[in-house]
Amino acid sequence: MTIMGEDSEKDAPDRGTPHPEPRVSGARADQHDISTPVATDAEIEAGRRLFAGEWSFLTAAPTIETLPPMRSIEIAFAGRSNVGKSSLVNALTGRKALARTSVTPGRTQELIFFGLGPELTFVDMPGYGFAKAPRDKVAAWTATVHAYLRGRANLARVFVLIDARHGLKQIDKDVLDGLDKAAVSYVVVLTKADQLKKGELETRIAETQANLARRPAAFPTVFPTSSREGTGMPELRAAVVRLMNERGISTATSTYEGERPAGA
Repeated sequence: MTIMGEDSEKDAPDRGTPHPEPRVSGARADQHDISTPVATDAEIEAGRRLFAGEWSFLTAAPTIETLPPMRSIEIAFAGRSNVGKSSLVNALTGRKALARTSVTPGRTQELIFFGLGPELTFVDMPGYGFAKAPRDKVAAWTATVHAYLRGRANLARVFVLIDARHGLKQIDKDVLDGLDKAAVSYVVVLTKADQLKKGELETRIAETQANLARRPAAFPTVFPTSSREGTGMPELRAAVVRLMNERGISTATSTYEGERPAGA
């Protein structure tokens, strides 16, 4: 599986189950356009309540031997260097500095684990493509990522982040090929969608969906997002809620309910 590299160019995948009478939050179903993923109002609200809980840094794993014990379902975030993985994690969780952001490509060189209660873990993975790091270090963390993706039994889904301005590049397609071969279920999340006009964004989404239609491990929905403006975060949180419910994990428990304390 090719997940990292120079920019030179566990089972059957879980695609999720249909949800009843879906509609776009805040709009009638017949007003739905391609740039807004479908979610029920109940899922949007459940996502808001879930992500209002307390997130915390758990650990950083530079090697496969240092991975933490499997304690919950995990969602991993993959993408090219500087695609905005850390910014997306911060926007999703509503925390400004949960994940460290950087303008330097390749700054994240470990698997970074963040937890919400005992049942949900996010994993921020090193970016693939160009990185300002020695080749031996890139090779080492590449091997760690490959081993993690192949052998992590509680990995429920990978969110593959793609810069909406550029769409799928060959290096992204190579990563998707690897996930398909490994039967690792994934979702494509378009970042920086606010930097495209509506028509341009709809074209980008349609192009991406056409590519995913031929891929066995791809979840069919594409999520356009903007970490800066918060666009797409309610729908992405709702997708996490749906995934947890499909895995038999209730999100309507005291572990998650309640608003974050002021100043958190």
